[in-house]
Amino acid sequence: MSRSPASSGLLPLPLPGSTSSSWARYKSRFASVFRSADTSVIVAFWLFGLINNVLYVIILTAAQDLVGADVPKGVVLLADVLPSFFTKLIAPYFIHRVPYRLRILILAALSSAGMLLVALTPSTSSVAVKLVGVVLASLSSGGGELSFLGLTHYYGHMSLAAWGSGTGGAGLIGAGLYVMLTDWIGFSVKTSLLASAVLPAFMVLSFFGILPLGPLQQGSAKTYAAVPDQDLEDEDLEDIPTGDAASSLLAPGPGVASAAISAHPGHDTSFVANLKRAKSLFFPYMLPLLLVYIAEYTINQGVAPTLLFPLDSSPFSEFRSFYPFYGFLYQLGVFISRSSTPFLRIHHLYVPSFLQVGNLILLTLHALLNFIPSVYIIFVVIFWEGLLGGAVYVNTFAEIMENVSPAEREFSLGATTVSDSGGICIAGFVGMVMEVWLCNWQTQHGRDYCKRIEAS
Repeated sequence: MSRSPASSGLLPLPLPGSTSSSWARYKSRFASVFRSADTSVIVAFWLFGLINNVLYVIILTAAQDLVGADVPKGVVLLADVLPSFFTKLIAPYFIHRVPYRLRILILAALSSAGMLLVALTPSTSSVAVKLVGVVLASLSSGGGELSFLGLTHYYGHMSLAAWGSGTGGAGLIGAGLYVMLTDWIGFSVKTSLLASAVLPAFMVLSFFGILPLGPLQQGSAKTYAAVPDQDLEDEDLEDIPTGDAASSLLAPGPGVASAAISAHPGHDTSFVANLKRAKSLFFPYMLPLLLVYIAEYTINQGVAPTLLFPLDSSPFSEFRSFYPFYGFLYQLGVFISRSSTPFLRIHHLYVPSFLQVGNLILLTLHALLNFIPSVYIIFVVIFWEGLLGGAVYVNTFAEIMENVSPAEREFSLGATTVSDSGGICIAGFVGMVMEVWLCNWQTQHGRDYCKRIEAS
């Protein structure tokens, strides 16, 4: 009996004349994956991803209200990203000494304290005090990302998929929540931010009240066969990876074989040993993640504000409406792709990274030369940008989960997070320069739409 190709990480294409049987196999496989998964772990990690990232989004959405019109919004971006970046750069080398239970409490306390400081600082006080609150929330976000990704080592691939989906949902929910509180319900900025300060409590509830702590308490990661073997044909069984690559489910269900990976008490966790591990992660994992974040955040911060069209050829009534809608399309793409790993895997990370760089080049050239005829084409490109960015993020950590040895996996998952924050920091500086340059270029060549936004 011929074997279906499993090395690609995707489900095999159906053979001619076998559509119904292939569809039945796909349906059985998908159903088995979610039937065998532990729902409480999925819910817990989805909430971890949502809460850890949503405050970052809320702060950026509230940037105008936080610092006023006279302070560049890039200052808020840097205050929201730089502390997270340095946390991810330094903490992986010592944070393993801090138990997860204590980490969760510290992270929640930092997040809440930061939002309270931002909310309770009078508008007449120095902007610097509010930025200190932003810094505290950023420290929590950075520490949370490397901690929760490290925690997925103990719970398998579906925990990673749930985390990725939660972080993708944070972009949509965070911006929408702030708009709902301030515009629809009519809360003041202060009240809205105070309400946001309660959100970290759900992180604590998720860890201590929802997440099964057995795998973490045992100190060993578990991997489980992908589907119950009694539901599969022989060629399905051949396609299921074994060993480290089989960790696609969270917890054993009826008929699912499980194999515990023993802890490694003698494993070298010294700074020098971890530094060597970090160097080995750079080219296969860190660099493609860094590239995609530099490209997409340069688009979002530096190029997208200048992607403007005549109002009569667009669905908008004012120029300031373009950018928020671009942001929505981007976040929608991120959410979809970060939720996709149970169904679609990408193993060659440089391909989507280079495609994202191509998006940056394409949109920059259009901002200069104005050759894309319709804003609706821009909508498609921005959505595609979000799909690529989210896909590289979640598939990078999925590749680490599969390819890095269990003894080094927890550190590797946390250490690689420095790439996304590093990319955002670089793009933040580049984007501030690019936006001004592109806007001036367009104005000099008879397209002054960006200046009309500034004047409105």
